[in-house]
Amino acid sequence: MLDVCLLGTGGMMPLPHRWLTSLMARYNGTSILIDCGEGTQVAMKEKGWSPKPIDIMCFTHYHADHISGLPGMLLTMGNAEKTTPLLLIGPKGLTKVVNALRVVAPELPFELQFMEITESEQTFSFDGFRIETFRVNHNVICYGYNIVIERKGKFQLDKAIALGIDRRYWNRLQKGETLELEEGVFTPDMVMGEERKGIKVTYCTDSRPTESIVRNARGADLFICEGMYGEPDKKEKAKEYKHMTFYEAAQMAKDAGVAKMWLTHYSPSLIRPEEYKKEVRAIFKETYISRDGRSEELLFEDEKEQK
Repeated sequence: MLDVCLLGTGGMMPLPHRWLTSLMARYNGTSILIDCGEGTQVAMKEKGWSPKPIDIMCFTHYHADHISGLPGMLLTMGNAEKTTPLLLIGPKGLTKVVNALRVVAPELPFELQFMEITESEQTFSFDGFRIETFRVNHNVICYGYNIVIERKGKFQLDKAIALGIDRRYWNRLQKGETLELEEGVFTPDMVMGEERKGIKVTYCTDSRPTESIVRNARGADLFICEGMYGEPDKKEKAKEYKHMTFYEAAQMAKDAGVAKMWLTHYSPSLIRPEEYKKEVRAIFKETYISRDGRSEELLFEDEKEQK
């Protein structure tokens, strides 16, 4: 199960009921924050989630509405007595940008670790999941993100017994280790079933529609995409400022074959984005006009069957 919450849905400037861009995801004890705009701490508090367990923080790019909440967030994490390292992932210049913002948060009780994205597409692997990054088309270097939860096949107990593998080695095989024992060489595929469908979330803001977004979002269980403008007459403005409209986002969702799409990152001038729901759903039915705090538990296939 993967918990996701869209903490802020605003672009450019916060509004009284719309904080700036941020997404939080939680999986198996690990918390991931993507972007940290102004108001992220308040939104997190409203949701009832804590910043202390955040292990990984990712940034799409370094415009203020995506990173201005970072100094305060770091201080709050420190005041919450976080001591474990915080990994930060972002485009080139990440270390320089974060250290500049840390002028107002110079002393922290936890280590900051940095991984800068150096390629047009790059993957960072962790225990049980991976974060995929892909370049998008904004007026500064900007990346989209996939959170992919891997789902291994089930351990085949009968096969392990038939092969005479001692019980003490089962866990190592489940973790992907090859064993060289006196009885012979045993590989994980000898006792593991076929890989099962995992969970995939794609997150993309601040971009024109691109082939890379469609390709990287393909088959996602949830596609979270910017919809800067809902007004049909704002397409030229979207092109000028390297953003996209609701309708362009919906077409990408359709082309990528995603299960559902949440729109986010609205222009401050877009006061009632839900007014355009009918027109957008005519392009992609499973489009949702998000508000701050929208959340969902994404389940594995076998968890859905149990429910």
